[in-house]
Amino acid sequence: MEFIVEKIGMSRTITVPAIAVTLVKVVETKVCEVTDGTAIVSYASGKKLNKTIEGQQKKYNLSKEFNRFATVQSSNTEAGDLDTSALIEGVVVKSTFSSKGRGFAGAVKRWNFAGGRASHGHRMGKRTGSIGNAEWPGRVQPGKKMPGHYGCATTTHKNDIVSFDAETGILVLKGSVAGSNGSFGRVRIA
Repeated sequence: MEFIVEKIGMSRTITVPAIAVTLVKVVETKVCEVTDGTAIVSYASGKKLNKTIEGQQKKYNLSKEFNRFATVQSSNTEAGDLDTSALIEGVVVKSTFSSKGRGFAGAVKRWNFAGGRASHGHRMGKRTGSIGNAEWPGRVQPGKKMPGHYGCATTTHKNDIVSFDAETGILVLKGSVAGSNGSFGRVRIA
């Protein structure tokens, strides 16, 4: 079972000891078609419509707010509302989100390199330093940790479900998940 969720933010429980938790909202989705356990679902993302989506809405008899489509693994056998009964306390889920984008970053920020000395007028600073080998192989090895684009990568974490409120659709996950508040992701039963 897979669900489309929106990250609300982080909090903590009031138990002793306190547990860091992430609050995510299970987005209201409508199952449009089901084939071999895979469902085409429609959900609201708050973005503008285009002609293609208007045609899909007519095809599946959806209202105007359901303006995005996705494919998820589902236990539903026919069209209608997505079944959320599998989200109960103590179940382990895998949450997949896109991490925060940090643009072009140096090796110290991107790979946690130590950097050079700061004393006696040293010029090393936060530079990468030597990257190559000797005469052989005479090139930089593939996969070398260097400055470059950091973030915007799809990351998956295992989280325990602390609680789920079916009425509001708020899912409380133990630990953290990637991405900024308000970002959309997926949660599937592990």
